[in-house]
Amino acid sequence: MTITVILAVVLIAAAAIVAVVLERRKADPPTQPRSYPTPRQLDRTDFARPDAPWLVVLFSSATCDGCERMRAKAHVLESSQVAVDEAEFTARPDLHERYGVTGVPMVLVADHEGVVLRAFVGSASATDLWAAVAEVRDPGSAPEPGLGALDD
Repeated sequence: MTITVILAVVLIAAAAIVAVVLERRKADPPTQPRSYPTPRQLDRTDFARPDAPWLVVLFSSATCDGCERMRAKAHVLESSQVAVDEAEFTARPDLHERYGVTGVPMVLVADHEGVVLRAFVGSASATDLWAAVAEVRDPGSAPEPGLGALDD
């Protein structure tokens, strides 16, 4: 019986070694993009208050739980200087198509010419949104000036 036990232990050890070797030989997963692409330019006449110096746009979907939370955070930014608009997919699918929006929620911060200066895809805190808008309006005012900065 001892030879059977020794043989079983050897077989188990060999199987474990083979499993470790095979695991190490797996190919790395393909590289994935870090985020959804974000528009770099908006036509201000597509959105509310095109005369406002700043625009915050929320691209959303009625079926997106995160979009509901972002809606409340974005609308707090509305002021005489900052227009806030929402492009919900079923209500405004033309804007999603025109700007190539494939991921929601997406919040864009644009200047008076429609140049997108900051973008958030997915959930962001109200503090991060506020800081990003503050930074574009008054550079150097945010504790983390790179929040929502676009990758080139």
